[in-house]
Amino acid sequence: MLRVGSNAACMACRNLVSTNMGVRFRVPLQKLHPLSRAIHHRYSGNTNPQRPPHRTAARYFTSMSRLPMRPPKPPPGSGGRGHQQQRNFWVARLAARLLRLRYILLGSAVGGGYTAKKTYDEWKDMLPDFSEYNWVIPDFVWELSEHIDLDKLAKALPEMEEIAKLLPDFDKIGENFTFLKSLLSSETSGDPPLKATDSSAAATQDGSDKQYKKSSDKEKIDQLQEELLRTQLKYQRMLERLEKENKELRKVVLQKDDKGIHQRKVKKSLIDLYSEVLDILSDYDANYNTQDHLPRVVVVGDQSAGKTSVLEMIAQARIFPRGSGEMMTRSPVKVTLSEGPHHVAMFKDSGREFDLTKEEDLAALRHEIELRMRKSVKQGQTVSCETISLSVKGPGIQRMVLVDLPGVISTVTAGMASDTKETIFSISKAYMQNPNAIILCIQDGSVDAERSIVTDLVSQMDPQGKRTIFVLTKVDLAEKNLASPNRIQQIVEGKLFPMKALGYFAVVTGKGSSGESIDSIKDYEEDFFQNSRLLRDGMLKAHQVTTKNLSLAVSDCFWKMVRESVEQQADVFKASRFNLETEWKNNYPRLRELDRNELFEKAKNEILDEVISLSQVTPQHWEAILQKKLWERVSTHVIENIYLPAAQTMDSGTFNTTVDIKLKQWTDKQLPHKALEIAWETLQEEFARFMAEYKGKDQDDIFDKLKEAVKDESIKRHKWNERAMDSLRVIQHNALEDRSITDKPQWDAAIQFMEETLQSRLKDTESVIRDMVGPGWRQRWMNWVNRTPDQHVRNETKNELDRLLKLHDEHTAYLANDEVTTVRKNLEGRGVEVDPVLIKDTWHQLYRRHFLQKALSHCNLCRRGFYYYQRHFVDSELECNDVVLFWRIQRMLVITANTLRQQLTNTEVRRLEKNVKEVLDDFGEDMEKKTHLITGRRVQLAEDLKKVREIQEKLEAFIEALHKEK
Repeated sequence: MLRVGSNAACMACRNLVSTNMGVRFRVPLQKLHPLSRAIHHRYSGNTNPQRPPHRTAARYFTSMSRLPMRPPKPPPGSGGRGHQQQRNFWVARLAARLLRLRYILLGSAVGGGYTAKKTYDEWKDMLPDFSEYNWVIPDFVWELSEHIDLDKLAKALPEMEEIAKLLPDFDKIGENFTFLKSLLSSETSGDPPLKATDSSAAATQDGSDKQYKKSSDKEKIDQLQEELLRTQLKYQRMLERLEKENKELRKVVLQKDDKGIHQRKVKKSLIDLYSEVLDILSDYDANYNTQDHLPRVVVVGDQSAGKTSVLEMIAQARIFPRGSGEMMTRSPVKVTLSEGPHHVAMFKDSGREFDLTKEEDLAALRHEIELRMRKSVKQGQTVSCETISLSVKGPGIQRMVLVDLPGVISTVTAGMASDTKETIFSISKAYMQNPNAIILCIQDGSVDAERSIVTDLVSQMDPQGKRTIFVLTKVDLAEKNLASPNRIQQIVEGKLFPMKALGYFAVVTGKGSSGESIDSIKDYEEDFFQNSRLLRDGMLKAHQVTTKNLSLAVSDCFWKMVRESVEQQADVFKASRFNLETEWKNNYPRLRELDRNELFEKAKNEILDEVISLSQVTPQHWEAILQKKLWERVSTHVIENIYLPAAQTMDSGTFNTTVDIKLKQWTDKQLPHKALEIAWETLQEEFARFMAEYKGKDQDDIFDKLKEAVKDESIKRHKWNERAMDSLRVIQHNALEDRSITDKPQWDAAIQFMEETLQSRLKDTESVIRDMVGPGWRQRWMNWVNRTPDQHVRNETKNELDRLLKLHDEHTAYLANDEVTTVRKNLEGRGVEVDPVLIKDTWHQLYRRHFLQKALSHCNLCRRGFYYYQRHFVDSELECNDVVLFWRIQRMLVITANTLRQQLTNTEVRRLEKNVKEVLDDFGEDMEKKTHLITGRRVQLAEDLKKVREIQEKLEAFIEALHKEK
């Protein structure tokens, strides 16, 4: 019963504490245990169970917290009243112990609230300044905001509730502070007697409470720091997601298919389409009278007349290298001008964008142009006809294509090539003779007009002036220096020069300083003409001055010329395409039209297939080839320098000693190097054999030159692994050291190898002897040929030496001097004069034949000698040391061939395949190499067809876009 009451009291206390602590959920009083309900009513002083006074009960239990926790057990036989008091006393002590948690809750709430407030302030300070991200959406998007559906844009943005989740609940923090304040007030207004009674207990537990509070605060701080870190990471991920969504929204806005945006997009891409056509035409070698007559603006002028400055004013950036009086434009520069949101420049063959608003990018662009110009100029030349393609985009730039040509000179100065003047004239004429080209003739107004050269050149190319625009530069200097300003009026009215033009303009391109900006030059130009008497007195009209008016006029003239001529040029290329396709169908009806690059890829695949075939060669084939070639290379050395010197000693011990010494010397110095040479040659021959076999299998002969070049270059780059020589030397030395023939088949194989070798040498020796003595009687009688005098002497000497060998069958390899004298006297007795050297030379061949014949006879006898060799019997008639020598040589050949085959298949074939791939990759990147190796009318015809089709397609796309813009 006591345990049940205690549990009920605990439940009651928990309900009261949870009610007083401000917890949001409450347990209804009716659902409490009956005993808990009674305790609640008793100590709250409330007789009405429907209205529980929680605050009174809390104060009572707070004052009871100083009582001991374990009351003494009631004596047996005591009444129910004493038992009820003891139970109530125990409940009070339990509630007091539970209410000590107020210290922990108080410290945690105060410290946590303060830390949360401070963390929030720091977190808010760490937020980035979102004003820096205004650049993400350009200005022109805001101008087009009226075309954007803002409701759809708002729906695409993330919900603010996700961001609000990161912030702490400040309402909850306020409630906690209110509860703590009420808790402190209830503590101070408790019962004094009970406080005094429990003062000693509080003092004993004060130290432990402080220690627990410190550890709890530390854990709380660590938790807050971890939470702060997680919040920062979450915020960073959200920021990255917002930036990504912002980019997607910007893309959607830019791709909005609205009328105004669509027109802007067409204007931006129209000139780019046209520029691509001109780039293709600049590399096209025209055939069938197909000329490049597409319009472009050709900028010509005398050197230092200011034509580059005029072009820079039109492009609104100082993009060209500058120099004081020296030639800076050394090759034609095609500049494609177009409108764009950012002022940037880019080369045709490069992906780098130069920001023309930054001085460092401008300097880099000028440096790159200068490097390209110097690179295009060949050795010994001053100017080049190679075109440098550059595109410039920016707000307010007029769309057109201009070509800046080298300045026309009158005299070749020191350091220039002797043909510089003529080269510049030829380049200028080549561009100006295009009937649709607009000539922008630049004349320096600060010098006498009579000194101009370019005006006569322009008059020759466009005598009627139907496509020429005349520009007078440096008008500020001209007004200052000329005594009569009417001369300027005569120039701009076309009365001073015989040259005619569509329009005349006067511009000012700065004060002469290279450091001036485009904006400052524009301001200076406008101020000059506003205050100039030329405009004020009516000598110049307002539409004839400033580079702005000039660029507008040139752009209008350019597009007018384009609209008038582009369709006609498209028809010309269409006719050219028809002619080329007709020629292809007549000459190559069953072949696909593959250009040089496609043919190279096809040849590349074939060559790689042929190289892969090397790895499919069987080991038996490799070893057979290697063994055969190795013996062909070393057989002469083995016979002449090892076998014959040792066999002619006529002694078994001396034979073996001589053989061992000579084999050791041969292995240490020559044999490994010779074996590697043979392996490398074998690899080359097999590679060439596979290339030749594939050539005969319906392969295109147009690749023969390329395949031969790839083969030669791959073999040239391939370096054999020299580290294999040392290991090969050890293997060969061990193979030659072994003398133990284990079975009869090996013995028979050695005898067969020896017989084949000796028979081959005997046949060669007999052939040499026949050449020495001339034809025999049968050949002389049947072929009607006679011996020469030298052959007659040799024949007589041979007969005499044969008689000597018959008499002395065991004769040594060398003739003694007395024997030479005897032979000579015997020949002189028959009327034959002979030289002793001739006798010795003839003896060498005869004795060689005699020795080889005896060796072959001995080899036949040794066929039955394996039994004696195996039992180590000593029999002078069957000393088969020469058989053992040939077995050692044969075994060395087999082991060497196996070792080289392993190195070939495991290493060298793969390295050769890698070299072939590298060579093919290098050739693929070298267009000049491909042009040299893949040639023929078929290739050129396919190239022309590809170019003409590409030009026609580009022109059709451009014409379609041009019609849409209209």
